[in-house]
Amino acid sequence: MEFDSKNHRFYIEDNSELIGEIKFTPINDSKIISIDHTFVKETHRNQGLARIMLNQMIKYATDNDLKIIPICPYAKSQFAKDTSIRGVLDTNYLNNLISKENDNGSK
Repeated sequence: MEFDSKNHRFYIEDNSELIGEIKFTPINDSKIISIDHTFVKETHRNQGLARIMLNQMIKYATDNDLKIIPICPYAKSQFAKDTSIRGVLDTNYLNNLISKENDNGSK
């Protein structure tokens, strides 16, 4: 896996062909980034590559004291499913996620 700081992404190539990437955007000058896009080439799906890239993004955020707001559907779903990775979430996003879970649980 490679990190492209100029284009704000982690990516995986196979023989110089892009097979997966996860892209993020720094939000202004704050310590918050948004995960905007996750892609895995169709021929390489269901091998856990998206989660590997997400885990690398989480490590990057942790190492750089950043908080995450997931925008892309894949990242959103992973943070919703796996409470163990929520420590890197932006506080407002996390509070909204927990509130929605509590609302759904009471219905």
